[in-house]
Amino acid sequence: MTIATEAEAQAWLRDGLEVDAATMERLAHLVSLLLEENERQNLVARGTLPHVWVRHIVDSAQLLHVSRETLPAGEWLDLGTGAGFPGLAIAALQPQRPVTLVDSRRLRTEWLQRAADVLGLGNVRVVLSRVEDLPSGPHAVISARAFAPLDKLVTLSARFSTPDTVWLLPKGAGAAQELQMLPESWNHMFHVEQSLTDANAGVICGRLLGGSPPRPSNAKGKRK
Repeated sequence: MTIATEAEAQAWLRDGLEVDAATMERLAHLVSLLLEENERQNLVARGTLPHVWVRHIVDSAQLLHVSRETLPAGEWLDLGTGAGFPGLAIAALQPQRPVTLVDSRRLRTEWLQRAADVLGLGNVRVVLSRVEDLPSGPHAVISARAFAPLDKLVTLSARFSTPDTVWLLPKGAGAAQELQMLPESWNHMFHVEQSLTDANAGVICGRLLGGSPPRPSNAKGKRK
């Protein structure tokens, strides 16, 4: 199933994800805030705005559905969150779950904090930082949308993960290829699920059990 229209997106949230009326209202308020702020700074591509419920809200919300397993309780870490997708949408859907939104751009983090305050999302923590500068520590769920290729993302973010952490990584058409290119030195249980919002896209889901990035070769090149 591919969700193609705004009406289908909202129907899927109500019927498929069983989102209640109060949460639907909160999501609608998030959409309004996004549309207003996008006139001041380029949060999302303008071409996606007529399909904002499909391209941003459901594209985020599907992470609560596609992993095929019950997500562990605890803090959700969204890396390179940008306009707040998926992290801010997840926080609106699960206001009881702590959600940390990380971005290195000040204007983006200021918008995220304003939006969280307006929406009354006390579960949101906004962090202005590069991922490389974040303190290490375990999280229940890690997400990142269009942040970095999988091998680089895992290398940067493994220190936030335990074998119980669920990774949810929306990718484009290259999801399967990225997974195949992940070095064998990483011990993982990742797989690709079909995106509900794009027939050509996938979501990498699963757990990182251990391992490390491959060591750089010390072999010296031969002199000519």
